[in-house]
Amino acid sequence: MHKSIVPDIIATKQVLTTFGADVTVRQAARIMAERHIGAVLITGNGKLEGIFTERDILNRVVAPGKDPDTVRIGEVMTRDPDTVPPDATALDTLIRMQSKGYRHLPVVDGGELVGIISIRDLFNAVKRELEEDIQEREAFIFGATAAG
Repeated sequence: MHKSIVPDIIATKQVLTTFGADVTVRQAARIMAERHIGAVLITGNGKLEGIFTERDILNRVVAPGKDPDTVRIGEVMTRDPDTVPPDATALDTLIRMQSKGYRHLPVVDGGELVGIISIRDLFNAVKRELEEDIQEREAFIFGATAAG
């Protein structure tokens, strides 16, 4: 069985942390730390505009010496991020994220933001699929041997 992003890995009604582009990096970082999340989605007029991640804080704010109290996430986010549809499979999405170096991908259905998936979520889902496959094969092999 190949698990789909929605509803097999993330809930149909996933609780999302979204911000407008005018929030400061410090404000976003505090909420990300409180909620133990590595990425937030930036929306405007009900549409996905970007994604802001821990890597953005490191590479686009701290390393270049920008002030997180004055820099807005809209200035340092990844605009128009790559997205994945809800019916994408866990394995295909994991391979895509690994090949492009993503840790998080927004899930979009017909232009509507429905969630966010992390590489950790996908790794766990693929691992479960592989474990289930091994169990089914062992049951088949040992069941066939015992019946013979």
